[in-house]
Amino acid sequence: MAFYHRLNFWIAIILTLPFISVANASAPQVKTQAPGYYRMMLGNFEITALSDGTVNLPVGKLLGNTTPEKVEKALSLNFLKDPLETSVNGFLVNTGTKLVLIDTGAGNLFGPTLGNLVANLKASGYQPEQVDEIYITHMHPDHVGGLMSREQLAFPNAIVRADQQEADFWLSQKHMDAAPQEAKHSFQGAMASLNPYVLAGKFKPFVGETELISGIRAVPSHGHTVGHTTYAVESNGQKLILWGDLMHVASVQFAEPSVVMKFDTDSKSAAIERKKTFADAAKQGYWVAGAHLPFPGIGHLRAMDGGYIWVPVNYSSLH
Repeated sequence: MAFYHRLNFWIAIILTLPFISVANASAPQVKTQAPGYYRMMLGNFEITALSDGTVNLPVGKLLGNTTPEKVEKALSLNFLKDPLETSVNGFLVNTGTKLVLIDTGAGNLFGPTLGNLVANLKASGYQPEQVDEIYITHMHPDHVGGLMSREQLAFPNAIVRADQQEADFWLSQKHMDAAPQEAKHSFQGAMASLNPYVLAGKFKPFVGETELISGIRAVPSHGHTVGHTTYAVESNGQKLILWGDLMHVASVQFAEPSVVMKFDTDSKSAAIERKKTFADAAKQGYWVAGAHLPFPGIGHLRAMDGGYIWVPVNYSSLH
């Protein structure tokens, strides 16, 4: 009898198995990322990388001083392909006395995959109203579009700063009228983003190398645009250089710094700046960050075989 009791018990279990399987069906896939921010300390300064999103770029067509075949090979070696999903990053620096944002993302000036910087700033624990100053590397739409939220200033209490040559070029109706048709949208984006701050008395350009606040210095790196600027951040013996668009495609341009981007205003000057900056970063060993390096876009450079190796920041949850 004991045998039959055990048999009936297992039969009952087996008969319920299909129902258990249905009850434990897979959950729907979420298909979204975590909030796009990453935080680290630089001496006494807090650095927060902010993702504006990613955008697919046909880099085989956009890179110059190379061939599409070489670009494809370099991408393949890094398990990537063309078009390349490319990060757009901004960086928030809290010095303890000032909250400074370097570049603002695309806002509404690009398609639906960009424009997330303000949301990620909020997710990181800050509010746009808390930003004291905004430093612009250059006035391409994916760096200034986030200045506006429809018709309102996205950062109502911030002073915006950029190189005077950059402002004179991109905010000029004369230059826009003379530009080829495909470039006019960049002028329009710059004007729509910057002019409201100009009218509000909140735009203060600078000339050449300038200490903007204690610990943050503007450094001319002209070439990608006429007034392209990098920003050196230093605290307690540590240094971070924010590159802006000094380079675009890590898997190609670190190995071959002579490769240029067709968006460059002056490709020759941009290549010279890139080579000089890469060499200094590798020699000195300081932190660097790029607007289009894979998020969070922070790391170090190491020289190797006539080119450079990118060493991204090691993830840490403890600071």
